[in-house]
Amino acid sequence: MTLEEMKRKYAYTLARVGLNVQKGQTVLVEASVAGHAFVPIFAEECYKLGAGNVVVHYLDLPNMKVAARYRSDEDMRRVEDWEREMHQMYLDQGACYVRLESEDPLLMEDISEKHSNAIFAHVDTVRNIMRRASREKHCQWLIAVVPTERWAEYILDKKGGEAEDAYWELLFKLCYITEDNDVVQAWEEKDKLTAARGNAVDALHLTKLHYTASNGTDLVVGLTPWSKFGHGDRKRPANFTPFHPNIPSEEICTTPDKFVTSGVVYASRPLVLGGKKVENFGFRFENGKVVEVLAKEGREMLEALVATDENACYLGEAALVEYHSPISMSGVVYFTTLIDENASCHLALGRGLNTSHPEAKERFNDSTIHIDFMIGTPDLKIVGTTEDGEEVIIFQDGDFAVKAEG
Repeated sequence: MTLEEMKRKYAYTLARVGLNVQKGQTVLVEASVAGHAFVPIFAEECYKLGAGNVVVHYLDLPNMKVAARYRSDEDMRRVEDWEREMHQMYLDQGACYVRLESEDPLLMEDISEKHSNAIFAHVDTVRNIMRRASREKHCQWLIAVVPTERWAEYILDKKGGEAEDAYWELLFKLCYITEDNDVVQAWEEKDKLTAARGNAVDALHLTKLHYTASNGTDLVVGLTPWSKFGHGDRKRPANFTPFHPNIPSEEICTTPDKFVTSGVVYASRPLVLGGKKVENFGFRFENGKVVEVLAKEGREMLEALVATDENACYLGEAALVEYHSPISMSGVVYFTTLIDENASCHLALGRGLNTSHPEAKERFNDSTIHIDFMIGTPDLKIVGTTEDGEEVIIFQDGDFAVKAEG
C-alpha cells in the first residue's frame, strides 16, 4: 500500500473501530487547522459507513494565541451561547464526536502562562459539552491524532516531509494497522488481552495501590468496591453502541476513591496544557487533595489547573500501562497526552470515569476538568492491598506482575 492508502486505512480504523459510526448518525468533528488535509479522508470513511452528516469545526490555536495577547482573560475564557447551542443541538440528535489532535509543542512558548491558561479554559469548556453528552447520552466519542510536519520534526530526528512520513508510519504500528491485516479483528484480539488484565486485577478486590519509583514517587491511591479496571460488571443501556474512545490505547483504568490519595508523585513525561508544555513536575497529596505543586517551571499553570474548581485538586483516574508497551518502546515522547499516557502508567486530576455510578457517587470525584499526567518509569513498583489486608505486587520493574488469563 502507498502512504496515502495507509492513511485511508487509518481513517477507516478511527471511523469503524474507534467511533463505530452508525447508519444515519451525525459525526461531530473537532480538528486542528494544522491537520486539515486528513479531515476529508476521515469524513469520507464515515460516510461510507452510513453517517448522515459529518460536521467539522476547526480548532485554530495560532489565532487564539494572537487573540489572547489583546483580549482580556475573561473574554478568552468565555464560551458564547451560540457555541454551546451549536454543539448541543447535534448531540441531542444522537451525534457521536471525535477530536483529531495535531500538536505544536513550540506554539505557546513565547506567551505567558496566564494567556495559555485562558486558551486552555476556553477550549476545555467547549469540550466539556461533548464529555457531558458521553456520560448522559452514552454517545460514542474518540480522541485520535493527525501527524503534521512541524510536530514530526519536533519529536523525530528528521526534517520536512521525511519527518511527517516517518510519524505516519510509526502511528500505523501503534494503532495495530498493517498493509494486509483486518483492523477490526486486530482490535478485537487486543481487547481480549485488555479485558483479561482488567479482570485479573479486579479479582484481587484491592482497596489501595502503593506506587514507588526511584524518581521520588511514593504515593498511595485508594480504591472503592466500585473501582473496576475490567468491564465485566459494567451496566450499559440497551441501545449502547460499542466504541474505542482512544486510538492508540494500551491502558486499563478505573476511578479511585476521592478522599484517600496521599504522598508524593512525580511526572515521568511532559504534559501539554493549552498548547504549552510543562515538564519536571509533581504533586503532594493529603486526604485525596493536592496540597502542593512541585515544579520549578510551569507552577502557575499547574496551580491554576488544580484551582479550576473545588474538585480539580482530587484524582479522577488511575490507569495501568506497562512501561514496555509498544508506545513506550518506540522511544519517542509525543507531547500529546493521548499517546504519551498510553506509554506509561498515569493518573488524572479532576472528573472520574464513572461519576454517575449511583452507589459510588460520594466517593468518585467530579469536576469540569480531566487532565492526565504520566508517572510510569522503568522501575515503577505498585503493591496492592486486598480487602483481607494481603499485599500483592501488581507492577514490578514497570510491567504487570499479575498474570492475565483468557
